Amino acid sequence: MLNAEPLAGKTAFVTGGARRIGRAIALALAEAGADVAISYRSSRAAAAETAAEIAALGRRAVTVECDVRSVTSVRAAVAHVLAEFGHLDLVVNNAAVFASAALESLTIEQWDEAFETNARGPFLVAREALPHLRAARGRIVNIGSLGGVHPWAGHAHYCASKAALNMLTATMAKAFAPEVSVNCVAPGWIEMNDANLPTEAAVPHPSVAAATEAERRAGLESARFAAKTPMGRNGSAADVAQAVLFFATGPHFITGQTLAVDGGLGLS
Repeated sequence: MLNAEPLAGKTAFVTGGARRIGRAIALALAEAGADVAISYRSSRAAAAETAAEIAALGRRAVTVECDVRSVTSVRAAVAHVLAEFGHLDLVVNNAAVFASAALESLTIEQWDEAFETNARGPFLVAREALPHLRAARGRIVNIGSLGGVHPWAGHAHYCASKAALNMLTATMAKAFAPEVSVNCVAPGWIEMNDANLPTEAAVPHPSVAAATEAERRAGLESARFAAKTPMGRNGSAADVAQAVLFFATGPHFITGQTLAVDGGLGLS
């Protein structure tokens, strides 16, 4: 018989867990029985709302402000989570930035911003949490991207940073074994009902009459990617959350893997 709460008694820390994909991950972990801490950088109100939803599921919820680019901020955030929960079993490195820029005009500042959040951030969080994860025989799940495997000409800095995260996942898996398993979930095109678009996300098929020009273009892109996807639709935040849940609850023996959650889009 399957355990309805496979994470009962476990604690999880989800960076960027206030909104969008991070929120879906945090709620899925809570539904599986975990107490969940979520970090935010500027979305304090959204973090409080997500924490209230976690608490409504009967789980403990903690919110903590954290800039994953900063050593001192990450150190303080992990210390806060440990002070609240006493132990740490799972880290989900979800916080990320997604940006577009023509490669020939890409600035150093744009390049550095992508790598500071998307590659250095997961490294800093994992390093700070490692002693506690080792003590718990815990797990790390990094949130990568299809862009870390497939080159997108208008997103070179983003793709390169996510490719770095793929390699970081593999090297951490070797370095942190056998106590800690480390894996990566790589979403493709994910639709969200949020005008502030998250990683690889689109406003799903907005009404052309009511949409802004940006929303109209996003709707066209959404339809275009759905048509290219073998499974016949774009992904959802719930799809990504379920993949994270697999790595969080599946065999600890699985490590160093990157799982695409793209409906087969990467096959084209």
